[in-house]
This record gives sequence, C-alpha cells and structure tokens, in this order.
Amino acid sequence: MVYEVTKELTKRGHKVSILTTDAYFDDKNEQEYKNGNITIFRFSTLFSWFAKKNIVLPSVDFILWVKRILRRFDCIHMHGHRNPYNVFISHYARKYNIPYIVQAHGDIPRIGAWRRLKWLYDVLFGYRLLHDASKVVALNCFEADQYMRMGVPEEKIAIIPNGLDLSEFANLPPKGAFKRKFGIPEEKKIILYLGRIHKTKGIDFLIKAYAHLINDMHYEDALLVLAGPDDGYVKEAKSLAQNLSISNFVLFTGLLSEEDKIRAYIDSDVVVNVEPLNVYGLVPLESAACSKPVVVSKTNAISEVVATGKFGYSVKYGSVTSLAFTLRKILSNEEFARHLGRNGRRYVFNYLDWRKIIKKYEQVYKEVANSEGRHMCPLKIF
Repeated sequence: MVYEVTKELTKRGHKVSILTTDAYFDDKNEQEYKNGNITIFRFSTLFSWFAKKNIVLPSVDFILWVKRILRRFDCIHMHGHRNPYNVFISHYARKYNIPYIVQAHGDIPRIGAWRRLKWLYDVLFGYRLLHDASKVVALNCFEADQYMRMGVPEEKIAIIPNGLDLSEFANLPPKGAFKRKFGIPEEKKIILYLGRIHKTKGIDFLIKAYAHLINDMHYEDALLVLAGPDDGYVKEAKSLAQNLSISNFVLFTGLLSEEDKIRAYIDSDVVVNVEPLNVYGLVPLESAACSKPVVVSKTNAISEVVATGKFGYSVKYGSVTSLAFTLRKILSNEEFARHLGRNGRRYVFNYLDWRKIIKKYEQVYKEVANSEGRHMCPLKIF
C-alpha cells in the first residue's frame, strides 16, 4: 500500500520521504536511497533478535535524525498504531506543529498475543497518538468503528479503501496453466485458498466444510487447493484432512510465484477467504479482478465490499454446513458463478484503481496541511 500510494503521489508532483528500518534489508550499508521525488531512509534497529520477532526498536541515531529533519515536511503519514517509531515521531510533530495522519491497518483491536502489553502501550502512548492526529484513515466502516471506540471523533476519520495495481490484471493469461503444472485434471473444479497456512486463517473451518461437501453432500467434482507458505500449520492441516478422509482431494502447493498466483486465480472456480478477523484482505479483491466469485466470513470486514460489489457470499464463521452449501451453490451453477465473477471485475476496475483512490489521500494531505497554514503545493510528505 505504501509503495502504491508513494508511486501515485510522485506522479502528481508531490515529494515523498519514506522512513523504514533495515530489519529485512540485505544491504546494511545502503541507508539512503533517492530517485526523483522519492527518498527512502533506513535505520538500524536495536537488538536484531527482536526484529526477527517483528519488534523493531528505534536507535539513538533515528531519534536524533527525526529531531533534526522532521520540520522540513508539510504532513506526516504514520502506518500502524502500536509502533515505537510513531511515539517519537508524534512527539516531534507536536513540538514542531506538523500535522500527522495515523493509519492503523487493522492494528487497533487488542487481540492475539501481548494483549496486556497492547493495553499498556495505549495507556502510555496510543490514546494520545490517536487523539492528537489531524486525521486517521480507516479502510472501511468496520475499522472506523474501532477508531471511535478508542475515542477518535467521527469527523477526524477518513474512510479510504486499499486499491489494486490493476495493470497486473488487465490482460489475464489463458486458463489451464496452473492445472497442468500441478497435475490437476482439466475437468476438476478448484476451490482455492491463497495465503499463509496459519491457524488463525480459518483453514480448519474450510477443510471441515470441504469434507462435508465431499462426504455428506456427495459433491466430488471439486478439488481443494491450499496455496501459500507454511506458517506453522501445514502439518496440522494435513492431519485434519487425513482424519476426515479427504487427503486425496486436498492439494498443498506451497508458496506461489506472482505468475502462478494469477494462474491459480484463473483456474479456480471459487476463492475462499474465511479468516474470522481481517480489516481488509486483498485476496478477495484480486480474485474479483480475475472474475472469480469469493466466499468470506461475515466477521471479516471485507464482507462489506463483497456485498457492495455483489461478487460473492459471506458465511457465519464456524458454520460448516453454511459454507459447504454456499460452495455447492456456486460450483453447481456455472452461469451464476460467471455472473458473480463479472460483477467482481467490474467493481474492482470501477472503484479500486489506485489512480482513483490516490485523489482521496491527496485531499486528506492537503486538508491537514492547510489547517496548519501550510499551503505548499506540491506537498512534502513524510
């Protein structure tokens, strides 16, 4: 998302500087990169072991750099909520009277591990970080409600969905390449899951529903394809499929290349993303861009988009019979499935092109910059 927004902003003449770390960067010696209106700054993190656990701690060099350079910018866009870097940046933004925007990317709820630590962060820093922001960006109404529960007034919330780089989906490859590569019979239909194979992704729910479709509803024309890297759950997922007597009908592909990912969409008949909690998943949108119907869980915020675009269904998370029935409904009616697919591709290309969405971001940046008397155009965005 940062890449796409930056790319489009610079096309419109704005200057963008990106602050990041070298935690996942091979060349530790390259601390600054500049190309036209884009400048990228990378800082070393304290304690590399923590960085491997997705915990990045600011260095003294970073703090001194922010203190020296931050006042050059017209506005600041912070990504993520519970981020140690944001604590220091917001402090100096207040000190220098520079407006800043926070975009949590689904990071507001205190769920999963470290709940108490998240609560402590919010008490010490999080509430003030949001309160002092000129604007916060929500991906949808679901996330907007999360902000309001944290005390953010509604007038401070801008709802801007993520978009897609539609150039990847403009000219789709012909069908058949994915099936040939993985030895799938041409006549077999494909139920596709694409993403990390992790226990929080609802994969057990999908496998159980597929088993119900095969064993109890006697629909054996479709293969379940689980495509994505193992994130600690493949062994358990295979064991579940074995116990349900469907292991011969379930294919684990591992990580796919970008080309194979598109080919998997093209050869699939329905794409399932029943992760129980996700503010904005891209897989259903990429599926729609490939004219494929999708099934998501009702608790997943992307269900709003699916309903608006009329390109699939949402089901109650954990309801095996409901998911199995919905899959059979789509798989058994090819014309209906094509209708859903056409709706999805039309919706994505009409509303989720980054070239259109960037205008909403640009409006937010100009609004907060002008509110502080910064009438610079083009803007210098951090």
